[in-house]
Amino acid sequence: MIFSLVINGAPISSEAPYSALRFAEALLADGHSIYRVFFHGDGVLNATNLNVPPQDDLNIQERWQTFAEQHGLDVVVCVASALKRGIIDEGEASRYEKEHHNLRAGMALSGLGQLIDANCHSDRVVTFGA
Repeated sequence: MIFSLVINGAPISSEAPYSALRFAEALLADGHSIYRVFFHGDGVLNATNLNVPPQDDLNIQERWQTFAEQHGLDVVVCVASALKRGIIDEGEASRYEKEHHNLRAGMALSGLGQLIDANCHSDRVVTFGA
């Protein structure tokens, strides 16, 4: 089966990103495929590269980035949600005349059209978080 995942939970205040990661690992281990991972709402906070969790905490943002790179996953971050939460890529930094950007490598800002596309190309879409 082909799955897409929607993650709405923040990395610090929700178990959603970790639950989604474990689910994604299990999907691939069982021979399923993942069409797209879509971070939305507070879930876009999983896409920042400026967090520094305590050494004894799980760095879920880094884990998602590594997992996505290892498996060649398409990871999309909702641009509207990201901009409201201070997460931007190089293009948006230039557009809004910001000096820096903080979107993790391997992730792309895009709109809800990518979520609709994921719905069209997936057998199942599973949402994690509020």
